[in-house]
Amino acid sequence: MSDAPYDAVVVGAGFGGLGAALELARRGARVVLCETLNYPGGCASTFHRDGYAFEAGATLFSGLAEPQLFGQWVRAFGLDVTVDWVDPLVELRTPALRLAVYRDRARFLGQLQALPGAPVQALGDFFALQRQVADALWPLFDDPSLLPPLDLRALLRHTSRAWGYLPLARWMGRPLGAVLEHLGLLGFAPLRTYLDALCQITVQCTAAEAEAPFALAAMDYYWRGTGHVRGGIGQLAQGLTRALTAAGGEVRLANRVKALVPEPGGGWRVDTRQGPLRTRHVVANVLPQGLARLLGPAAPRLPARVNALARRVDGGWGAVMRYLVVGAPAGASPHAHHLELIQDPDAPFLEGNHLFVSLSGEADPGRAPPGQRTVTVSTHVPLAALAGQPPEERARRVEAIQRRMHEGLTRLAPEWMEDVRHALPGSPRTFERFTGRDGGAVGGVPRRAGLHHYTGMSPRPVLEGLWLVGDSVFPGQSTLATALGGVRTAARITRGRAAPEEAPR
Repeated sequence: MSDAPYDAVVVGAGFGGLGAALELARRGARVVLCETLNYPGGCASTFHRDGYAFEAGATLFSGLAEPQLFGQWVRAFGLDVTVDWVDPLVELRTPALRLAVYRDRARFLGQLQALPGAPVQALGDFFALQRQVADALWPLFDDPSLLPPLDLRALLRHTSRAWGYLPLARWMGRPLGAVLEHLGLLGFAPLRTYLDALCQITVQCTAAEAEAPFALAAMDYYWRGTGHVRGGIGQLAQGLTRALTAAGGEVRLANRVKALVPEPGGGWRVDTRQGPLRTRHVVANVLPQGLARLLGPAAPRLPARVNALARRVDGGWGAVMRYLVVGAPAGASPHAHHLELIQDPDAPFLEGNHLFVSLSGEADPGRAPPGQRTVTVSTHVPLAALAGQPPEERARRVEAIQRRMHEGLTRLAPEWMEDVRHALPGSPRTFERFTGRDGGAVGGVPRRAGLHHYTGMSPRPVLEGLWLVGDSVFPGQSTLATALGGVRTAARITRGRAAPEEAPR
């Protein structure tokens, strides 16, 4: 369709859409990014309510170090983004345990080995294996060209690194629990608690279930360019939209996409709130369920792999949230920081038993008045538990979870609950209303053990000229991973157009 005004329309300004749109523009494509909300970031955004600014989700953000994707973008595009390298990154609290997750892996390991009854040698062996796996896999996030499809340069790079991949082979398709059993660590409760909490927020399932290489690599999340974006992650999202505009792309916020219609002879018509757009390609930063809805019943049949992906999303999670404004307690650190709270380590890490808490810092502009902090608190709820329930029953369940969240905060972070100034609830319905994600799904597809995770690693269209990005497709899960997925998809669309030498890979 040579006369289409656009080479690509990107649907959704989450980080998958932002990554795709920016890479398309950098490679000389005519691209327009459409977003329903009047601010970018999607589930990883900073929103304003009642005079305060909150992170939409309680989380940490990786890829911010200078050699990594976000760090490269900040430097190359001169983004007005300041990263605070907080330390410790997270404090894990249970009724019987306190663990500070420091930026220094060895310091964190030493803390575990110093606990009463700790199996010192087995812990050392576990973290040595974990580092080997992470060192093999994390370079793929720094150089997306090492992921499929592979050119000759990538094949040669992989050949030179072949010995580094050997630790992966034994554990592919097996759960992290098998690694712990092999090393005799199943009975060491502090490590199990830490890993269950970490896996729940990264690979979206327990350590016993998690695909071992994915989980071992995800453990390095805290040690690979993870920090706090001053003012909120929305600062990075806003900076990327300005970089996209400077690169020649268009950004249309508050412009909901209503339908995707294949055109006779090729290409697409994208019906939006502001009118129709015609394009060669559509990059949809939506869930597979949302893609089917945008296509409508008259569209060509979607491939079976997309329907299977939708089912895996349905087997994942929604989030129940609490957004608080609190007075900072006496002696509190001035820095932004994060807490992970578990009320009962022997119960499922769901529905208020496990909380991830993100607190703003004194230096975060516009988040809260002096002496106050904004707090984002999240917990998982199974989407299957809410599906098909009448609205009043869903509301009762969410209210019960909210009460348990309040109990957990009061019990395990009492210093932050002594002076609550303002409170807002959130639920999967809230996420669905604001982000358009069916069911309010968050976190992507749970990475439970299985070799199926290694299929579909190369971007390929759903239909001719129609591509899916976001946390439901590889590499998925984190903000960094979704942005990387968008970059890789843009590279496939513009194959043959070289990226500028001075811009990040």
